[in-house]
Amino acid sequence: MKIEIIRETLKNKSLKKEFALITNLVSGDSEIFFPGINLTGMFSKYFDEIEKIFNSNKNGIIENSEIFVQTFKNPIKVIIVGAVDISTYLIDFAKNLNFEIIVVDPRKSFASKERFPDIKIINKWPDEAFNQIETNSKTALVTLTHDPKIDDPALQYAIKNKFFYIGALGSKKTHEKRCLRLIEAGFKQMEVEAINGPIGIKLGGKSPSEIALSIISQLVSEKYKNKI
Repeated sequence: MKIEIIRETLKNKSLKKEFALITNLVSGDSEIFFPGINLTGMFSKYFDEIEKIFNSNKNGIIENSEIFVQTFKNPIKVIIVGAVDISTYLIDFAKNLNFEIIVVDPRKSFASKERFPDIKIINKWPDEAFNQIETNSKTALVTLTHDPKIDDPALQYAIKNKFFYIGALGSKKTHEKRCLRLIEAGFKQMEVEAINGPIGIKLGGKSPSEIALSIISQLVSEKYKNKI
């Protein structure tokens, strides 16, 4: 592998670009693949197979060839608004799935390094916190506080920026009131319907761990539905 390819790989990783490193295991020749951009030389005839492996979020050797595809994709980012008991279990599930996790809560007594030692914590109101977070279509939002002053600004941001998953804790009645507030704030009915509320799939459990399991199950389902 040429030093130029190694440098380009490291540069793309530092810039958090999504790409694949294509290598001929016999000759050692390599090329960088970006989705939607044609390849050159010996790798061009394998474009469809390379794209298929890349979209599967896996590494692999193309069948009946010496071509190895190493995929580099950014992890799904899960923003949890509200450092409540459910958050502890939800974080454990998300970590095991290699998701990037950020906890947002202005209440320092709730969101602290003592409770969440290995997690990025932003002790600010969502309006300020989201200025510090890089988000995209691979970002998910989970709001857990039941406090409109904290949850609503986060939900508004997620809707505007088209997060692939948006979920809000609360009863059916609470969610109806929440949707009404968002519509009064200028959002369309179709936009508000993007919120999963009450959050999670129906498992029947009511403990913090069971609720967290229902949330992460719904989030993962949406991940595959959106082919992320």
